[in-house]
Amino acid sequence: QVQLVESGGGLVQPGGSLRLSCAASGSIFRINAMGWFRQAPGKQRELVAIGTSGGRTTYADSVKGRFTISRDNAKNTVFLQMTTLKSDDTAVYYCYASYDARDYWGQGTQVTVSS
Repeated sequence: QVQLVESGGGLVQPGGSLRLSCAASGSIFRINAMGWFRQAPGKQRELVAIGTSGGRTTYADSVKGRFTISRDNAKNTVFLQMTTLKSDDTAVYYCYASYDARDYWGQGTQVTVSS
């Protein structure tokens, strides 16, 4: 069993930055994929960025060049550095982990981009 705890969401003005963190805990050796999804009101949950333990990363086209995902494999922690935020980035951001052929989700953290 894997527990994911997110932190770092909040309110930010357009053009600003935020950094999200997600720590995994439980009886785990090494998580394969960790990343972030988001869900805006009235929309489906979508991939934001994901990284594998081998260092491969994938980004949504809408965040390329603005968001950066990074991992600390030793601590089973994943970060999402978000810059040049736009109102369209407003959503609940969910941490995701794939471990032992199962998917795990965090409780979500709200990111609101507004002036």
